[in-house]
Amino acid sequence: MLPVEREREDLNLKPRPPQDDPRFAAGRIAFFQYITVAAFVFLLSGFWELQIGNPEFYSERAERNRIKALPILAPRGKIVDRDGRIVVDNHSSYSLILSRENLKPEHLKTIADGLNLDYDELVNRIRRFERTRPKYEPVIIKEELTPGELAFVDAYRSVDGFPELELIHAQKRQYPTSGLAAHVIGYVGEVSEAELNTLEFARYRPGDVIGKSGIERYYNNRLMGVDGQRRVLVDNLGRERQVMGMEDATPGQDLHLTLDLDLQAVAELAMEGRQGAVVALDPRNGEVLAMVSRPSYNPNKFAGRIRSRDWKELTDDPQRPLLNRAIQAQLAPGSTFKPIVALAGLETGEIDSDFSVYCNGGATFYGRFFKCHARGGHGRVDLYRGLVQSCDVYFYNAGNRLGIDKIAEYAEMAGFGKPTGIDLPHEASGLVPSTRWKLRTYRDKWYAGETISVSIGQGALTVTPLQLAAAIGGLALGGVWHTPHMVKNPDSLPPPRTAHIDLSHAIQIVNALYGVVNDGGTGIRAWLPGIEVCGKTGTAQLASNEAIRSGKVPDTLKDNAWFFGFAPRQDPELIVVALFEHAEHGPNAAPIVRDVIKAYFDKKARQSAPPVLLSSSGAPASGAAYARRGE
Repeated sequence: MLPVEREREDLNLKPRPPQDDPRFAAGRIAFFQYITVAAFVFLLSGFWELQIGNPEFYSERAERNRIKALPILAPRGKIVDRDGRIVVDNHSSYSLILSRENLKPEHLKTIADGLNLDYDELVNRIRRFERTRPKYEPVIIKEELTPGELAFVDAYRSVDGFPELELIHAQKRQYPTSGLAAHVIGYVGEVSEAELNTLEFARYRPGDVIGKSGIERYYNNRLMGVDGQRRVLVDNLGRERQVMGMEDATPGQDLHLTLDLDLQAVAELAMEGRQGAVVALDPRNGEVLAMVSRPSYNPNKFAGRIRSRDWKELTDDPQRPLLNRAIQAQLAPGSTFKPIVALAGLETGEIDSDFSVYCNGGATFYGRFFKCHARGGHGRVDLYRGLVQSCDVYFYNAGNRLGIDKIAEYAEMAGFGKPTGIDLPHEASGLVPSTRWKLRTYRDKWYAGETISVSIGQGALTVTPLQLAAAIGGLALGGVWHTPHMVKNPDSLPPPRTAHIDLSHAIQIVNALYGVVNDGGTGIRAWLPGIEVCGKTGTAQLASNEAIRSGKVPDTLKDNAWFFGFAPRQDPELIVVALFEHAEHGPNAAPIVRDVIKAYFDKKARQSAPPVLLSSSGAPASGAAYARRGE
């Protein structure tokens, strides 16, 4: 076959294109007809379901889209002192919340500028909420709105249509402007993402305001109330038209502290311009009457959302104003530890009231010379004079006889080396060294020469001011230690710890501590007329003797001054501890304690005195006139 004929045959055998086949076109038309009918049937069934089948359900959903739930924030409970005087209150303010359901991203820049917010922080805050919370939950973006910011919100909501902006009424924390008892009370703030991942705050939500430190944190669950809710009807622009319902908020419970504002104020003034701490407590029940830490801070800066600049200023301050030195400063107690060594010596029989040493200004132990604070020495001293004059040589010998483990045993019995259990967060435990402690910590044995330093409250020994107050208070009561606490009538309080010590030994020590103040001892500056004040000075060295002799010790390494005082001598009602950092000499802390003790007994005298009746002229009325009036 010729090539031309084969090509023609091939062309005749090829099928026609599909578009030229009428059967194919009819099939496509039928397919689209079926699709159109199916869509119509689907829409018809939906319309039937909406209008006839279940109109109540869809009507409710449509109505729900028009109803907005706004939170009613519960005010935190007030905090009052032991006499019912308000320490921490709330004040009325307005907060701004952002409804994320109505949020228009292009509005965020305007909102940030109008409310003096950082735009990037605002965007990041909204994103955090989007990751963790449902969209219908609003987010608080600004607290404590100023009059100008309130005017901005009103203007943009009513004129320019910013439906995402909602104002809510709030009760914000109001702390003493002077920073009074700031470390005790603490402050509140917004719960962080890290805190939400802890068991303590797992039940809270982003945006919730919680206690961050102090009493505010420890009793957060009691102080926090339960938020309410206001349901309002809004139009298509998000504007409120009608209140549909309301669930009132349940306020938090008020908290009744053991603090006495009068004593607190005196202690605060005594520490003004100084660095350190003061603790005053009733050893008979463990109630803390005053607690001061200096330097302090203004907790009102935290009441809303603290500015980054303020936070950085506080955390970068080398004096650490956020540290509660009363329960967190772990420092060598110096000679205030000597009564514990004396008790250990008497109880073990290593010393007695007749045991005496000769002090000529120092003594040598294990090839090393240990000096006494009195360069010329104290001469012959017994237990009484050893405490009254705070003779180091006497206690070097007593501690050498006891050994470190006996000292540690009685120190731990008094409460050193572990938290006291006070109802405040982050209490430090201090440290009581022992042979076991050094082996566990340093994998090394304890050397006898190390005991010499510990016997006068130096070396590895550290305590907190609260520990010292609780320990000496229990010793003064004859071996009964009550748990310190900040709240009156707490829900649960462990029973007091007791030790079976010889009361005659406790009396010997107390009498010597009385002599410290009243018999020419180192604490004479704490003397008060008519009040049997007992006490003990302590000077805790921070730098080596060589550095001190060089005269080049910076202020931050000058000796710390300690003093504790209690009164009266029998059945003491009050013990006060003062830590005056870098004051160089223990007696310099004595006037701080004296002023607090005086304030306590002055107030007690005023409360027990009979009322004075004034006559019409303003002069005190006579007893006869008082009787004639039948009063």
